[in-house]
Amino acid sequence: MKILAFSDLHRDTEAATAILSASSGADVVVGAGDFATKGSGGHETLAILAQCRAPVIVIHGNHDAPEEIEHICNHAPNLHYLHGAQKTVRGISFFGLGGEIPSRNTFSWNASETEADAASMLTNCPPNSVLVTHTPPFGVADLQKNGNHEGSNAIRDAAKNLAPRLLLCGHIHHAWGSQGKIASTPVHNLGPTVNWFDL
Repeated sequence: MKILAFSDLHRDTEAATAILSASSGADVVVGAGDFATKGSGGHETLAILAQCRAPVIVIHGNHDAPEEIEHICNHAPNLHYLHGAQKTVRGISFFGLGGEIPSRNTFSWNASETEADAASMLTNCPPNSVLVTHTPPFGVADLQKNGNHEGSNAIRDAAKNLAPRLLLCGHIHHAWGSQGKIASTPVHNLGPTVNWFDL
């Protein structure tokens, strides 16, 4: 399976168009959140991505309004919104978990989950799946400019315990393009570019 993955478009229609162009070679496209900026404009990039021929797995980021993302995906047959849920594509399970975990700001538009709620949802993630989260796991691909790690403990623990075959994330812009491992699971912080993975 060829996976094309990205995160954090933040209303960038040129980046979305580049992903659409590249998607002709993909079996599945994965968008790890933040299609919008400060709670608005998610439809601008998702309308472009809905034209992909391959199925598009979508989770919301902290800048997205989850209800808007879910509504858009419900009306676009090719977009599949996952939050605490899974979808199987060509025999491989994808599990999604959106938002900032835990919340680190108080803006009204910030979509977040507590570590406890995230841990509860992650119990539904099948072993050996592709885990797609907006927030990185704590300690891997989560380094901020100030040198602090700002990932999620719940996601880190799920990676250790469930051994996903791949963990794709975004959110922390300073960490775009960084990667690492938790036990046997490769972790990649994507950013708004074309990233290819073969399974």
